[in-house]
Amino acid sequence: MTLLKKPTAIKALLWLALMCMGAHAWAGQVAGTVMQLSGPLMVKKADGKVKILAIKSEVEQGDTLLTEKETYALIKLIDNSEITLKPNTSVVIEQFSYTAEQPDGDHAIFSLLKGGLRSVTGLLGKRNKERFEMKTPAATIGIRGTTFVAEYVALGSLPGTPTARTAPAPGLYVQVLDGMIHVTNPVGTSNFSAGQFGFTPNFRQPPVLLPVNPGMQFTPPPTFVPTASGTGPAAGSGKPAAIDCVVR
Repeated sequence: MTLLKKPTAIKALLWLALMCMGAHAWAGQVAGTVMQLSGPLMVKKADGKVKILAIKSEVEQGDTLLTEKETYALIKLIDNSEITLKPNTSVVIEQFSYTAEQPDGDHAIFSLLKGGLRSVTGLLGKRNKERFEMKTPAATIGIRGTTFVAEYVALGSLPGTPTARTAPAPGLYVQVLDGMIHVTNPVGTSNFSAGQFGFTPNFRQPPVLLPVNPGMQFTPPPTFVPTASGTGPAAGSGKPAAIDCVVR
């Protein structure tokens, strides 16, 4: 009886070891490279270690990227997509896997914890747009095109002590430069067309149309023009860029 149990126990231990090795390898897979910087960019690794990144530094699955108050950072991902982070932004690369010959393995999951970014879709989003998710505390953004801009204002994250008249309310803001999006959370859905701005404060309140730009600004240095889909204007410039995304 004991002799029969030993191989089973050994197999179980080997399986557990392989699972641990696989999880560790998943967390450390390269997702992209830092291409441009205008200031300090920090990364918190999956194991808790914090490092300073430079141009040509690699970013991995499991990384939390943190920009300083004057830092814009352009990350080029392995599928030729790009994410440009605004100052005072925190975003997690929860999962990013892309292999040209294996479309079934495509996955792109990010979490925007605070701040803002511009995302330019690459090969993964073009062939498997349903595999892309940009999570926020108020809604999840899915893509149907090339570029979108999102900004999440976290409670208590506003610098200084602005007046109620000038301070943006906490929540998720989106801007559509071209195409259409819809914003969905558990209590409502709204559609937004080119030139419109949308806002949803949290999962407990429905998204609404904003009559004017609520103050969204995206002004990286001129060298930060996205390259994954050619040149394009910065958000807020008033010029259309190719955007068609879904926020659900």
